[in-house]
Amino acid sequence: MDIRVLMKQAQAMQAKMAKAQAELEGKEVTAEVGGGQVKVVMNGKHRVKSIVIAPSAVDPEDVEFLQDLVLAAVNEAVAAVDAMVEADMGSVTAGMNVPGLNLPGMG
Repeated sequence: MDIRVLMKQAQAMQAKMAKAQAELEGKEVTAEVGGGQVKVVMNGKHRVKSIVIAPSAVDPEDVEFLQDLVLAAVNEAVAAVDAMVEADMGSVTAGMNVPGLNLPGMG
């Protein structure tokens, strides 16, 4: 493969990746657990935008249950963002087949 072609492809991919990463900040995922008792909204940069807790989930006698729900919702949101990022970055690198370069979505 011609090195100039390879460099051009790498520059194009770098520009696409930068654009995709910038767009991730504007994308959001929502994770709900406990039948909707706790809802977490997170953007594509793993920033928690909001946490909503249903009044029915608040039991002073069982704080650990609420803590577990919040933890589960945050972890679910993180997993959803990771999947979204992998899909977005995979679409950016699709078609690039550079030997020795292991990027998501390539293969």
